[in-house]
Amino acid sequence: MRNILWPITLALFAATAAHAQNPVQIAHAKAGANCPHCNLFQADFANVELKGKNFAGARLRQSDFSAAVMKHVTFAGADLRDLNAYGAVFTGSNLAGANLANATFVGAYLSGANLRGAHLEGVNFSGAELAGALGLTQAQLSKACGDPTTTLPRGLHLQACQ
Repeated sequence: MRNILWPITLALFAATAAHAQNPVQIAHAKAGANCPHCNLFQADFANVELKGKNFAGARLRQSDFSAAVMKHVTFAGADLRDLNAYGAVFTGSNLAGANLANATFVGAYLSGANLRGAHLEGVNFSGAELAGALGLTQAQLSKACGDPTTTLPRGLHLQACQ
């Protein structure tokens, strides 16, 4: 019996460890290092300013980007579910194909950001500046919400957040 429990325990530990955040990768990323495909789960990037960095395919789920400035940063294909980007700036950033489900972009500035193919289910864009965003479609926005102060590209609209 003991011989059977050891492999099961080891497998459970390995599965759990694979999903935990990587503090070393988070520290390097906050210091300005590129970190594509890194595990930055629940990272705190609040008030951090980065320019031209690469986080393509990174796991940033449940991270805090409140009041962060991310200029020309690549998040293509990244896991940004449940992200808090309250008042953040994503000027010229690439969010193409990123999963932004249930993220909060309240008061965020996304002019020049590429959102082509991004998953926007449950995203709150209340007060966000999206008028200059690239690659947005009505199909994407139909799964998100905003308020009367949200600005959008011409011809697109959002439902009101509940």
